[in-house]
Amino acid sequence: MTNTTNESITETGAYYKPVPYFEIDTPFIAAHEWPLPLIDMALSRGVEEYKLLRNTGIFREDIVSKNIQLSPQQCFQLINNIQKHVHSNELSFLLGHQFFSVPDTTVTTALTKAANLQTAIDTLIEYQSQLMPLLNLRVCYEQDRLVIYWQDACGADTAMPFLLELMSTAFSSLSRWQSGENLPWQFYFTHSKPHYIEQYEVHLNNKVQFSSQANAMAITRDYLHNPWKNSRAGTLIHALPATDAHHQSLPFQRGFLSELYHYLHHNIQHNPNLEQTADAFGMSSASLKRKLKKHRSHFQEQYDLVRKDLALYWLHQAGWSKEQVARKLHFYDVANLRRAFKKWTGGLSGNR
Repeated sequence: MTNTTNESITETGAYYKPVPYFEIDTPFIAAHEWPLPLIDMALSRGVEEYKLLRNTGIFREDIVSKNIQLSPQQCFQLINNIQKHVHSNELSFLLGHQFFSVPDTTVTTALTKAANLQTAIDTLIEYQSQLMPLLNLRVCYEQDRLVIYWQDACGADTAMPFLLELMSTAFSSLSRWQSGENLPWQFYFTHSKPHYIEQYEVHLNNKVQFSSQANAMAITRDYLHNPWKNSRAGTLIHALPATDAHHQSLPFQRGFLSELYHYLHHNIQHNPNLEQTADAFGMSSASLKRKLKKHRSHFQEQYDLVRKDLALYWLHQAGWSKEQVARKLHFYDVANLRRAFKKWTGGLSGNR
């Protein structure tokens, strides 16, 4: 269980240096994998191709005949066009149901051969840059539950709900099929309750909470090691070498916003500011500001996101007092923490 840890919300003590990352305009997503089935789904619903692919730089005939790689920005624009022109709110869920079976890549093959939920989650973490790089994944044990957190990796903006619906459906569908039962997942989304709530109820379940503090799906630990009835685990060892070779071919594991989040939370004890962070990323403060703007964010937003996540964990999972949290997050006193927390989440609950 080396991959599934609370590393993302705990201190390491050592200074963390950024590693290579992809950006919103980095072309590396295989167009024939999930983008092509998504395009075909949209076209089958009567959308004209020029409207569907407008401003994407994508030509369907090229995807079919060539080994085309798309950037995250192209994928986001495709999703935005679908949201605008397809009069259906089910495409994200439908694509999710077939996400780990079409196409049958070495990574998805390894995932479907997982012996249990724990192994599947470990595989998902290890190869997330191939499976769904547009979302950053972190997994935490919280009391008697395991929680999968989804975060924006590189500036998804309005495409974020679509991606969350896609991946929540994909993993819950995989676990249902492989285990042979409906696992009692609970789903949390930061966006408000949509008008198409029936799609969530049909494709996920009725244990869905909107306007939450984080985008996540959770399950009790009791289900982690139950053997999956439909697993082909006996051939997993033969699939992994090819999978590892593909995994190692990419020069990065995270998107820019994911790497920035990783840097900030690992170095929270140093109270990193814009200038220090820019220096760590090998650029000027002005360049970092421009790069953040390109990824539809800004430094304070990312720093507050890290501090919010740390505060929530330390208060509700680690059992820290508000005074301890205030000191760790470099607030002068609890009153300042309360004001910041109210801005982040709407309030500071608990008596600690």
